[in-house]
Amino acid sequence: MSLNINVIKDQILSDNYFVLRNITYDLTQKNGTVVRHKREVYDRGNGATVLLYNSQKKSVVLVRQFRVATWVNGNADGMLIEACAGLLDDDDPETCIRKEAIEETGYQVSHVRKVFQLYMSPGGVTEIIHFFIAQYDDRLRDNAGGGVDDEDIDVLELPFSQALEKVRSGEICDGKTVILLQYLHASGLMA
Repeated sequence: MSLNINVIKDQILSDNYFVLRNITYDLTQKNGTVVRHKREVYDRGNGATVLLYNSQKKSVVLVRQFRVATWVNGNADGMLIEACAGLLDDDDPETCIRKEAIEETGYQVSHVRKVFQLYMSPGGVTEIIHFFIAQYDDRLRDNAGGGVDDEDIDVLELPFSQALEKVRSGEICDGKTVILLQYLHASGLMA
């Protein structure tokens, strides 16, 4: 299906860190009716995430860090447990997650597997996240992790069953992390 869209106005509202745009456009619907829409679109770039797992130990490595957006939306301490992740910047997705794994968790990963890429909030955010899984090995731990610059990241090695229980209890409530944990569970790699 070809899209019949006519942009009327595309205004940048903010470009302090990411770009917030206000777009007015006419969209021709399937029945031929033209409908005008006005939407704000947040462009934060694309990202990648990786779930580190060890099938022998039946464990996963996650991180915990402060996320101001969750604090603003009612998360009392703003801390979130999540799979390590980062923005692509100028890297390809695999290079990005390899760097993020070392920076955030201290682990080098040798073999990574891309499982999918998803729009996480397509109603107003442009970001595509590339999802990976990778085996980790204690012998490939370079450093303690914790992030770079002003990041203050806790590294958590959890039994896989405990991570799944934290999803059920709501303690793990980050979308990308829940998706990766459920994927790993469904894949049978931790059986």
